[in-house]
Amino acid sequence: MQDEPYCIHLFFVDVLFFPGTYDQRTSSSRPVKQRTTVQQSKSSSSVSSPESAKKLHPRPSDKLNPKTINPFGEQSRAPSAFAAIYSKGGIPCRLVHGSVKHRLQWECPPENLPFDPLLITLAEGLRETKHPYTFVSKEGFRELLLVKGAPEKAIPLLPRLIPVLKAALVHSNDEVFERGLCALVQLSVIVGPSLNDHLKHLLTSLSKRLMDKKFKEPITSALQKLEQHGGSVSRTFLVKSHF
Repeated sequence: MQDEPYCIHLFFVDVLFFPGTYDQRTSSSRPVKQRTTVQQSKSSSSVSSPESAKKLHPRPSDKLNPKTINPFGEQSRAPSAFAAIYSKGGIPCRLVHGSVKHRLQWECPPENLPFDPLLITLAEGLRETKHPYTFVSKEGFRELLLVKGAPEKAIPLLPRLIPVLKAALVHSNDEVFERGLCALVQLSVIVGPSLNDHLKHLLTSLSKRLMDKKFKEPITSALQKLEQHGGSVSRTFLVKSHF
């Protein structure tokens, strides 16, 4: 207690005669405190941010509502040819979401649209695996083949259309294969015997899937329809191919 007046006296001497020394001591301690405050604020903001909250506590609805592709937004990787054409408005129809089922809304009557290259583009879209491309390609292909004058428009495109359908039939994705098989049957209804010359390019793909039990029935049904719409030539060809 006796040394306390002496220490106070030295303190005032330092302040009065050596102010720079006191300023340096006080200023040197401020940045440390400021840095600590900034670090604490950053850590607290990162924990309380909405994005971090979602990562730490995912919502149950995230599993029930998986993300779909936004065809007009930026993609993390290069889009497919069909996706690029669709996003640029190259396919004159749009998906309309309904409460029970979806439907397509065409910008003009489908019968006024040229099949070349629209029908081929829709066939290429059968290999898509993301919504809405899967629905647009499948439904668009079906509806385009139902228009008046479809046989005359589709038959000249068969040499270019068959390789595209074959690509869907050899795809590793089961749903892509099913869409390709359905499209092939729809095409046979429209073009009839004109498809016979191209069957040899397709049957190899079908024979490989025929070994799978879950596809045996739909493939057998498809072959029967190909025979029905292709006539006697188609029947003879299928028999020679051991179907």
